[in-house]
Amino acid sequence: MLIHELGHLVAARSSKVPASELAIGLGPKLFGFSIGAVRFNIRALPLGSFVRLDGTVLNSRPTAQQLSVHLGGIVFNLIAGFAAFGTIFGWINLLIAAGNILPIYKHDGWKCGLVLMRAYLLRQSPPFEWAYTFSGGFISLVIAWAVIRMFM
Repeated sequence: MLIHELGHLVAARSSKVPASELAIGLGPKLFGFSIGAVRFNIRALPLGSFVRLDGTVLNSRPTAQQLSVHLGGIVFNLIAGFAAFGTIFGWINLLIAAGNILPIYKHDGWKCGLVLMRAYLLRQSPPFEWAYTFSGGFISLVIAWAVIRMFM
């Protein structure tokens, strides 16, 4: 997960989007350190990770820059996955990339879909975003079911 979040952080920095925290895990902070303006934290629940970006600045960037920030983690996972192809480390990175590209709520694929939808509509639209979120979750379940069926 660290590789994934570093991808987001590098992409945000290259787009001049401020980031204040990179955290591994969720919940209360256990410990951390700072490098420049970014705080690196380990949190209590090892269920996920995140980079805290300035959303106002990110949303004001051109669509291509927003997409690059959201896809940065997936790109880093793909690079690591193919560089270590055939190892457990490589497979884990490829699985993280595949899971994050799905349009599941709050995942990178979902965020990219919102960016594209807002660019196409030239505004935010809560009804369209709700429909996209629901249908993206449903499609992700169908994909997961199909993948599981392939291996059974």
